[in-house]
Formats: sequence, C-alpha cells, structure tokens
Amino acid sequence: MAAVELRRVRLGDPVVEPLLAGLAEEYHARYGANDEMNHAEEHQFDPPTGLFLVVVSAGLDGEDMAVAGGGFRRHGPGVCEVKRMWTHPGHRRQGLAAAVLDGLEREAAAAGYHQLVLETGPRQPEAEALYTRRGYTRVPAFGPYEQSRAFSVELTGRS
Repeated sequence: MAAVELRRVRLGDPVVEPLLAGLAEEYHARYGANDEMNHAEEHQFDPPTGLFLVVVSAGLDGEDMAVAGGGFRRHGPGVCEVKRMWTHPGHRRQGLAAAVLDGLEREAAAAGYHQLVLETGPRQPEAEALYTRRGYTRVPAFGPYEQSRAFSVELTGRS
C-alpha cells in the first residue's frame, strides 16, 4: 500500500459530505430505508473527546476528495466508539480502512481512551472480517439495532 495521508477534519467539513452521502447510500442499498445517519451529532466528533479522520485523494477536477474515513466519539469513561467508517467503493481493497482504523486507535489512545468499541451491520461481512483480523472481540450489541455485530478492543499496548 502506498503512503496514506490521514487528515483531521470536522465532521461538517465540506470534504466529508460526499463520503457521508456515499455511506448513507450504502446503508440504504444494504438495509433499505433507515435512520442510521441520524444516530450521531457533528459535535460528538470534535476534540478533545472525539475525532474524525479522512484519507484524501485529488479528484479529476483537482479538488480534494475524501475516499475513506471514520471517527470516534466518547462512549463512556475511558471508552470511545468508532462511527462512520467507510471507504468509497472505487478505493477498496487498498488498505485504506485499516489505515483509518490505525489512526483512530492511535488518536483515541492519545486522547486518554483505553478501550474502543464499534458496531457494524449483519450485511457488512467485509467490515466484520476487518475487525476480527485486527484482534477485535465480539461483545453484545449496545446500539439501537439488536442485530448489530459489536466489537471491542483494548488500546493499551497496541501499536
């Protein structure tokens, strides 16, 4: 994989809009009508308790385009939750999701979190495989969807 530039952005930054729109489209294609994109507020991803990272590529028009990204927000004392992890379909299988997750783990540990949790849907086996490969363990679902696949990892000692 080529070197990846991770950029810190606010969730409301214009460069993130197409990424979130693509994620919403994917959720709709996989799950039908849903309100998942309403389950997080922009300010929850602001430092010091949250963060959003994107991988930016120059588009055909020369403008920056976010091709992968994800963020974390406070979930509880010492625990943060990863949300909005997504890679544009034209940029998959290049290690970008792993690079975003590496960055989120590092930044979450630096922010004082010792544990990271996340949920993915039952129709996202590639996401489940990524988390399993990286040593995340299954935990009970904690969000609004009972069928979610929830995962956790301890950040202490991860590099």
